Amino acid sequence: MNYQKIKQIVEGIQTTDGAGVNLTRIIGSPELNMLDPFLLLDEFGSDNPDDYIAGFPPHPHRGFETITYMLNGKWQHKDSAGNEGKLGEGSVQWMTAGRGIIHSEMPIQTDGLSRGFQLWLNLPKEKKMIKPAYQDIESEQIPIVKEKAGMVKVISGNFHGTVGPGKSHTPILILDIQLLENSKLTIPLTDGWNVFSFIYEGDVFSGQKLSKGQLAVYEKDGDVDFKTKNNKARIFFAAGEPLNEPVARGGPFVMNTRGEVLQAFSDYEEGKFE
Repeated sequence: MNYQKIKQIVEGIQTTDGAGVNLTRIIGSPELNMLDPFLLLDEFGSDNPDDYIAGFPPHPHRGFETITYMLNGKWQHKDSAGNEGKLGEGSVQWMTAGRGIIHSEMPIQTDGLSRGFQLWLNLPKEKKMIKPAYQDIESEQIPIVKEKAGMVKVISGNFHGTVGPGKSHTPILILDIQLLENSKLTIPLTDGWNVFSFIYEGDVFSGQKLSKGQLAVYEKDGDVDFKTKNNKARIFFAAGEPLNEPVARGGPFVMNTRGEVLQAFSDYEEGKFE
């Protein structure tokens, strides 16, 4: 069997976003600007409310999708299209900004652990200006595939015939993998896709050793293999078909040209978003 090799390991940078939420930016950092079609990956996690209580007050987006996966804690989403949802432990908020939306993400509780990920998924050129949409995915809606090596939560895409509830506009696979001690798991993949794994608990061997806090970017051909020895591990895993299109960024807007980004700022200032 052909296994993909790791071509880059990234640890991300400590930064703040929103109204002062402390987080680690792994994709979208100087080390790894993007991994087409993935534009950004943030990990946030703290049991100190001062690190996250300010949240993300109302702010605009256009041209991509935000996927927020909560491990611990509760956040509330509201947007200008009238959508509202509560993110509980193990749940996913999937927002398609499309032609423009204003939303907020605010913590509900004021103490205790708050931990999760936010992934930005680019939209193809022909869908940049689609109508905004929102998917509120409860933990119970996310299927779990039990393996000898542990278990795999299928957030989006197809894993061994189990399809996740997250609906994307480009072919992707998003998994939360939990591995037992002394185990081995293979993730079958489509050749040509961009692939990453982020180790958020424990250590794994995937052609080479990966430790907690490290993100691995793989070559594009073959499957991905994980092994553990005397420890358990958890992995946030994603793969996607590259769009291979120009990317122009401007703060909360991701388009194909600089002119389209400037138009987004103009439309937002003129109140033309949903």
